[in-house]
Order: sequence, then structure tokens, then C-alpha cells
Amino acid sequence: MSHVSGLFTRRGFNIHSIAVGVTENPEVSIMTIVLIGGEDAQAQFKEQMLKLADVLEVKALPFEGSLVRELLLIRVKADRDNRVQLFNIVEVFGGLVAEITDESMLIEVHGSNRQVNSIINMFREYGIVEMARTGQIALEFQT
Repeated sequence: MSHVSGLFTRRGFNIHSIAVGVTENPEVSIMTIVLIGGEDAQAQFKEQMLKLADVLEVKALPFEGSLVRELLLIRVKADRDNRVQLFNIVEVFGGLVAEITDESMLIEVHGSNRQVNSIINMFREYGIVEMARTGQIALEFQT
């Protein structure tokens, strides 16, 4: 990870999202990077990544041909007056309420970047206490 982040800094790549996790092989991790830029930037990024000793493969995933998801954990101010409204929003987005206190709700939601941004915007009017958001992860659909 430090080699990759150093590459971003040195080359001035504009990274929108990055997420790292284990794969089916515990000795190999997968890094999903959402790069802002055109085909030239993508080609240069791929070329630079393949120069790193630890990088086994670099694959550009087509947006339309891939399943892309992000996870959001968000604590929202909640009281007796707005809890039903918050539950309805969570239900529409297919989320889970993980915790309820007298003053807040801890909510888990996963979805596309657009869906996650939408639910954040909806919760802003209630008051966001804190939130944590993963980067996007993706796998290409099989054809």
C-alpha cells in the first residue's frame, strides 16, 4: 500500500477512491482504485503500477460491466419525533439499523456511489453525528 500511495504522490494521479482487502487467497490482496482521468491517464497509471514488484495484475474494469459497491456506516441524530422517518429512509435504501440510543441511530448501508451519496444527503437534514465510508470495490460481471 505504501508503494502505491507513493506512486500516486510522485506522479500526481487524481484518485477518487481506494479500497484494499484480502482475496480468496490469503497471501494476495486486491486493491480497487477509482482514478479520475481519461484513457491516457489510465494507461500511464497501469504502466506505472505494473513496475511495482508486489503488483501481480492491473485490470481496468468497465463501469457498465461491473458490480461496484461502497459501504457506509453513519450515526444520525434521532429522537422520538424523527425515528419513524429515519427507519423509512433506511428501508428504502436497503440498509440496517445497527444501534439505537436515546439520541442517535447507527446505520449501515451499502450501494453504488450515487446511492451512498444520496442517503448521506438525506441524513444531513437530521444531523450527522459521525460517519465512516469505504472506498468503492468492484468485480467485473462474467460474460
